[in-house]
Amino acid sequence: MIALSLAEIATVVGGQTYDIPDPRVRVTGPVVRDSREVESGSLFAAFAGERVDGHDYAADVVTKGAVAVLATRPVGVPAIVVDDVTAALGALARHVVARLGATLVALTGSAGKTSTKDLIAQVLRRKAPTVFTPGSLNNEIGLPLTALSATDETRFLVLEMGARGIGHIRYLTDLTPPKVGLVLNVGTAHIGEFGGREQIAQAKGELVEALPADGTAILNADDPLVKAMASRTKAKVLLFGESAEAEVRAENVRLTENGQPSFSLHTPSGCSEVTLRLYGEHHVSNALAAAAVAHDLGMSVEEIALGLSEAGTLSRWRMEVTERPDGVTIVNDAYNANPESMRAALRALVAMGKGRRTWAVLGQMAELGDDALSEHDAVGRLAVRLNVSKLVAVGGREASWLRLGAYNEGSWGEESVHVSDAQAAVHLLRSELRPGDVVLVKASRSVGLESVAQALLDDVQGGADAR
Repeated sequence: MIALSLAEIATVVGGQTYDIPDPRVRVTGPVVRDSREVESGSLFAAFAGERVDGHDYAADVVTKGAVAVLATRPVGVPAIVVDDVTAALGALARHVVARLGATLVALTGSAGKTSTKDLIAQVLRRKAPTVFTPGSLNNEIGLPLTALSATDETRFLVLEMGARGIGHIRYLTDLTPPKVGLVLNVGTAHIGEFGGREQIAQAKGELVEALPADGTAILNADDPLVKAMASRTKAKVLLFGESAEAEVRAENVRLTENGQPSFSLHTPSGCSEVTLRLYGEHHVSNALAAAAVAHDLGMSVEEIALGLSEAGTLSRWRMEVTERPDGVTIVNDAYNANPESMRAALRALVAMGKGRRTWAVLGQMAELGDDALSEHDAVGRLAVRLNVSKLVAVGGREASWLRLGAYNEGSWGEESVHVSDAQAAVHLLRSELRPGDVVLVKASRSVGLESVAQALLDDVQGGADAR
């Protein structure tokens, strides 16, 4: 964080200081909420959760080097006490961002946010120092923490914004007003909470409404609900996609024998060839979105193409591909799942597995509301249509719908199976995997299917080759 005194921070967040001998002492390290991340000069934000209360770690974090604790009560060590730690973090982030000389880039969408954010960051940091959201910490706590990690040297601040309702993105843009706003897509993630795709579009469009007149709204020309957001912004509009009307578009899209996308990138400044290190054709849209951001911020098409072609996966459990010594390939995409990302992952599996046996180890897609049955059934049916060799549906009711969809689509018997939990899936795979098989593991985060991928890799620990 840019250096601020405890007195200045207390004023910004409207807090009272306790047990602080010298209010002129400055916070020079990161603002953190995890006591394990404390460094010398840190400010520790104490949150009271269901299982752990950060206030209980106050003495420990000061011993480790924290300058003070942001808390809701005195804790016996230097502290700034506020009514609401989340609101205080937001106020502090707003203050810091206003002092930065950085360009803020914000993005949202129903699917692909984290992968696209990682691509944008890897391309932009070729041009100038860039700070970006780690993982998918995109809510009212994670976003301020990311913004607060910027320094005076930061030139680009790339922020992923998530939403679970109307007004959420508006709140985040109030904390960190973007100059460039990117909307990827409007899908069915969290549709059970929103009530419909139109409501999701309303929420996602709050991002472009927040842009200034001299800003840029970057919109997906291939998604009608996103494209229509052009009427909701006073900013310049830049379209990306495979549509002919997109200013930043892909032509001649094809997949390598490993399932990695290759295409001709066209921008208003020229054309260049791109071959991604990522897996699956769905990453073409993500790459185009990143290219549009970079183009708007002044990078040449050659710089953008090179950055995209060299970019890798920065966030865990998102199409994380590892090949075991016996030739079994594990595709760990278990961080989260919705119908759009499930379909994309299945297509990527099939592209990677040409001439090899393919396994889809799938679990529940959460928060689909009344669409849960039809969407799980549809994914099971798609696995059959794509000729996935084996479907392992893991979990309870939703998993049974996956398996039933596959069975009804192709009268699959031995090709599809429903198992109760992750351990049962591991037992089945250990007994049936053969050298050369490709295994996709994917479900909503709450299912915890990353343990299946990890168990299969632990079987040959030390010899796996992560691509």
